[in-house]
Amino acid sequence: MTPAIPPLVPNRPWYVSALVALLAVFVLLGGVWAYTRVRSPFPYYGTIYDTPLPASPVTGLSLISGQVTPYTFTPGQGQTTALFFGFTHCPDICPATLAYLERVRRAMTPGQQAKFQVLFVSLDPDRDTPQKIADYLNYFGHARGVQVKEPALAALARSYAVSYVKAPLPGGGYQINHTGATFLIDASGRKRLLWDVTQLSDTRRVVRDIRQVMGSL
Repeated sequence: MTPAIPPLVPNRPWYVSALVALLAVFVLLGGVWAYTRVRSPFPYYGTIYDTPLPASPVTGLSLISGQVTPYTFTPGQGQTTALFFGFTHCPDICPATLAYLERVRRAMTPGQQAKFQVLFVSLDPDRDTPQKIADYLNYFGHARGVQVKEPALAALARSYAVSYVKAPLPGGGYQINHTGATFLIDASGRKRLLWDVTQLSDTRRVVRDIRQVMGSL
């Protein structure tokens, strides 16, 4: 017996196939969008922590009222904090970050400024004394600087997933190659998100992130 020949399926016009493919792309993108919105309904500009983690305290020396004084930043005392690790001999990332953060601070209302602080931790405690850190930060506006000595500095950096290494320079001297992220810690002491230095240049969106974090508690 001659087997039955299945009926031929007419060829679809090319534009129908294109529309089907385009629809599949939209479904995929819609799924990605829905996932990100479920994870965080607010469209943060910075990179968010899926699970906000408790931020580590910072203990070291700082120049306060002209005196070198033991200082401890204890997360969760009502201040929203932008924390940045750097060093005063830094040629690019550190000054850019501090300048951007000061611009962000100035874009806030006086009430928001009172609840916000910038904290700078030196990764070069051998050269960066509390006085030198304070003089450096004065160029950029309002920020608190802290000298944390080794081995406490290494433990603190690890707690924020910050890496740093001393790199010799031609002709002598050295610089510190380091992670350039800025961490936003909310008023309850949790790490909420981070920005890289290129993102900090967009003042409006960074301020929007901070305001959302301030109002989400």
